[in-house]
Amino acid sequence: MEVMVDLDLAALRAFVAVVEEEQFGHAAAVLGISQQAVSKRIAKLESQLGAELFERGRGGSTPTAAGLRLLPHARSLLVGAEAAVRSVRERVRPLRVAVLGKRMAATELMEFYLARHPRCETEIVMSNMITTSREALRSGLVDVALARAHGGPVALPGDIVAAPAYLEPLYLLVGKDHPFAGRSTIGLREVAGHPVWVPGAAVPSEWADFYRELSAFSGIPIDTGGPLENMAGIVERIADSSSLATFAGDGGQTPWHPNVRRLMIVDPTPAYPLALLWSAGDRHPGLRHLIEHVAESYNRDTAAACWVPEPDQELFGVPGVVAGP
Repeated sequence: MEVMVDLDLAALRAFVAVVEEEQFGHAAAVLGISQQAVSKRIAKLESQLGAELFERGRGGSTPTAAGLRLLPHARSLLVGAEAAVRSVRERVRPLRVAVLGKRMAATELMEFYLARHPRCETEIVMSNMITTSREALRSGLVDVALARAHGGPVALPGDIVAAPAYLEPLYLLVGKDHPFAGRSTIGLREVAGHPVWVPGAAVPSEWADFYRELSAFSGIPIDTGGPLENMAGIVERIADSSSLATFAGDGGQTPWHPNVRRLMIVDPTPAYPLALLWSAGDRHPGLRHLIEHVAESYNRDTAAACWVPEPDQELFGVPGVVAGP
């Protein structure tokens, strides 16, 4: 039966130091111990292994054939030991996830995740129209982005992986005096010819491309003029108008107003395709858990009733819809 030998890491460290410094005295200085201590460690190692590891001469110490065979393994063991210590002492930074704004579906999705997994070390990073969640991912500021996978002025790098996260149905918001105000639902093509105000689509972005593609499919003119307001300002203007209308996603937090009516859009329901995006090379230990959660919670059952732009259809499993008259 082969006898197991428990190698002393301190002795291995002394052995590697002598090989690299070529003298016991120099190795002792590097290690911060006495030359006698280095000699004792090497002697202990030679006794354990039953082989001489150095040839000692006036010019210094050179490794024997046995020493040369041991050297790569000794270095590997020392590297592994250091990695083991770091894995315990170093605290893994939180997984950083970029979302676009506080009132968006992506934020709601992440808050739902964190509420059910409170021990997950995850940090939500708020992006904006200037530094979007996709740009935060591209620049390495975050590990994950929740955003549309297609469109926008700059394509995603080839190493970015995309998975469907949420199909967010769009509703039509109108004021109480709008011609559509008495409705609870409305067909998508019934809105054709009636401009819908989406000031945020004035910014070159993946969501601007989404509304451009929706307009081309449905015949709905998208009005991007006027001030670039937040959702609260948009709702105020809709409430005071008899002609303005806007889109709102059902996953976001639309400010309540007594004079605003919310209509479900059907046949088909336009949906914003929110994807989970991450780099294939990211090895953060918290990434896999989030990917699995999003895969399990994706609302795939709604896909058959939805419309998304053609580039997103395969990823989200949405059947292509032919535009009608």
